[in-house]
Amino acid sequence: MDKILMNGMEFYGYHGLFPEENKLGQRFYVDVELLTDLKTAGKSDNMIDSIDYGHVYELVKEIVEGEPKNLVEAVAESIADRLLSSFGLLSACTVKITKPDPPIPGHYQSVAVEIFRGKSV
Repeated sequence: MDKILMNGMEFYGYHGLFPEENKLGQRFYVDVELLTDLKTAGKSDNMIDSIDYGHVYELVKEIVEGEPKNLVEAVAESIADRLLSSFGLLSACTVKITKPDPPIPGHYQSVAVEIFRGKSV
């Protein structure tokens, strides 16, 4: 299966368990891997045969910058659901959300969740 990769999309959202996260917000980085057959698009050179990256970006932005959720797991699930329902050519996707500054003690670069979802046959 071919892939379209969109890496390091950066958004500002209000997701988290703590009230200060919902009030102050924070940065989130999102990577998506879209599994689809790109052979037709490669031969036709026509956007109708592929997945519009700009549309993907706007859908992800709408979710991450939209309604606050307690868990980044729920944000990732919303993104995957929306991508799979919005693009007929999409077979499956991987969504990774990185939270670089979570309000938890310790020394680390970031925390992240990554999910893989496919269309039901």
